[in-house]
Parts: sequence; C-alpha cells; structure tokens
Amino acid sequence: MASVEDDIRLQAGMLVEALRENSFTFAAAESCTGGAVSQAVTSVAGCSDVMRGGVVAYHNDVKRNVLGVSSSSLDKYGAVSREVAEQMVQGVSQLLSAECAVATTGVAGPGGGTPDKPVGTVWIAAKVRGRIAVKLLSLEDKGRANNVRQTVAEVLRLMNEMLCRNTF
Repeated sequence: MASVEDDIRLQAGMLVEALRENSFTFAAAESCTGGAVSQAVTSVAGCSDVMRGGVVAYHNDVKRNVLGVSSSSLDKYGAVSREVAEQMVQGVSQLLSAECAVATTGVAGPGGGTPDKPVGTVWIAAKVRGRIAVKLLSLEDKGRANNVRQTVAEVLRLMNEMLCRNTF
C-alpha cells in the first residue's frame, strides 16, 4: 500500500508533466497547508517550467488584501468555506498570471474546530483557465501533519483530474 507521501510525489509529478504538456502555468493559494502544496510541486525536477509561485494566506487580511477575497464572504461564510476557497483560487490565478491554480482553506487542528466546522474540515479549489472545481474534505482527524498531507494529496489529485478531462 502506497503512503500519502508516495501519493503526493506521484500526483505532483503527474501535475508538472500535465502542465508542461499543455503549456500551462501553475500557482497556489494556501491557508491550512501553509505552503505544503507549493513545496510538493517545487520538489519535482523541471517544475520551474510551470510554477509561477504561491501565496500562504493564513490570515484573513492576506486573503482579503492580497488575493481579493471579499470581506462580505469572510464575514458571512467564514474563512473555511466554499466561497472563500473559490475566491482564493481566482485571486492567486489572477495575481500570478497562471492558467492553473489551487487553493486550500480549512481546520488542520489540533484546535480551531467548531461544531459546524470540526478539525479536518477543509475546502479545496482547483482552476484550469476559466473552469473551477471546489470540493469539501471531511478528513478523519489523525493529527495536524496528517490532515495537511491528506489535503495536499487531494488538491493535487483534483487538479490532475481537471487537466486529464481536457475540458478547458
């Protein structure tokens, strides 16, 4: 059985290859993953052909002022929401001029969870040109590090699925 780390390496390698084949560039907006998605992608040799950069938008001020997430969405839905994940992926794509982008926002733990958004609640988003997919993850809380690794694997998988469908 492959480990999560093996899955991340596989997904990151597939992503860089698919981006290169399509002559697309890539960017990441990360909250709960704190740069782990960008680290996974930049660990692949040759990633400089496709990687534009990333923004670790942990604080809501950064989500608002750098990525363009609306204050009304943050107030109404909270940072851990479909709306914020979608705005983050749009913002980083525009900010860094990337055709493809991902975003993560969630509760990695061990604290920070609420009855409505327990630890392991994560929203991920992926964008290929004008098409955006957003997905809710309800991770079984096996600790912060595991929650981050699972999120990285899932967001890379979502991006790869979008690129493989060739519906852009």
